[in-house]
Amino acid sequence: MREVLPELLRWWEQGHSIGVGTVVATFRSAPRPPGASMLVGPDGTAVGSVSGGCVEGAVYELAREVLDSGDPAFRRYGISDDDAMAVGLTCGGILDVWVEQMSRETFPELGEVAADIEAGRAVAVATIIEHPDVQWLGRRMIIRPDEEPRGSLGSPRVDAAVRDDALGQLALGHNATLGYGADGERRGEGMRVFVWAFAPPPRMLVFGAIDFAAAVAKVGDFLGYRVTVCDARPVFATHSRFPAADDVVVDWPHRYPAAEQEAGRIDGRTVITVLTHDPKFDVPLLEVALRLPEVGYIGAMGSRRTHEDREERLREAGVTSTELARLSSPIGLDPGARTPEETAISIAAEFVADRWGGTGERLTDRDGRIHHTLEG
Repeated sequence: MREVLPELLRWWEQGHSIGVGTVVATFRSAPRPPGASMLVGPDGTAVGSVSGGCVEGAVYELAREVLDSGDPAFRRYGISDDDAMAVGLTCGGILDVWVEQMSRETFPELGEVAADIEAGRAVAVATIIEHPDVQWLGRRMIIRPDEEPRGSLGSPRVDAAVRDDALGQLALGHNATLGYGADGERRGEGMRVFVWAFAPPPRMLVFGAIDFAAAVAKVGDFLGYRVTVCDARPVFATHSRFPAADDVVVDWPHRYPAAEQEAGRIDGRTVITVLTHDPKFDVPLLEVALRLPEVGYIGAMGSRRTHEDREERLREAGVTSTELARLSSPIGLDPGARTPEETAISIAAEFVADRWGGTGERLTDRDGRIHHTLEG
């Protein structure tokens, strides 16, 4: 949704109705993740994608029908359908797509939600996409941390259950379709609710203002991270040397993550890359990083000899084997990288694999589906 939000908001502000198709669930090797959206504008313009091209035509036509009727629709596209080849989903995956009409009347809170997303404030949008009573379809609730929800899905029981689960999805930063009984029973069936979890971008903390850090920052920015480069040397830690970074901080590396943790700005999606390979910076920094309660990935650059020396120093400092097991060092997967840019790709490949449960193997050497199912 983020990628089509500017165009959606422009049409919404002009008072138009927009057809919005959203991937709400995927199975097997689906090309786009839950939350990917395609718009059909008032002039018939298509914006965005739900399948990377496979079923765009079918969803486009369905969105036009929804715009004409005003009634939302749910469709499954994939290899289980008789017409899977006809709509072009040849990747072997299955997509569940929810199509609805959005306008000032049907989604009056969109402007506020867009403002939250732009400002980096956490907000979730929960929409009923399946229910035995068609009158419930399309009902929406806006959930923000530490606030009462806006709107209602139909009953206090439903609202309470979905609010709790939506806050959990916000903490993870994952969109998801959640199942309940018709009145919010957790063990029941019949109602499905799609949750758009608009969490602030995940953090990437890059320590060491070197040429490799510039490449890592560029890749992190490309992947959607909010990138901070930190180094104690002001002559090297400058915005001109790291234009892809959102923040360039001059501070002793071990102090910065401790302060960010205290401020609540480090979570289970945060990536930490330690590129200085200098013990006077690395060891105090990793003492702090390896003891953070939540962090997605910690990697440190250096040769195997550097790693062995670093590990010995950390053990002498009291870091336990369990804590050391959180460290990826030498950093990155092995594509035979030589340049800073190639090394940055190898580092990114490792933390992406960690996040999604990948193996780092060549796909051509593996059997079975190519996309891993996200647990939780």
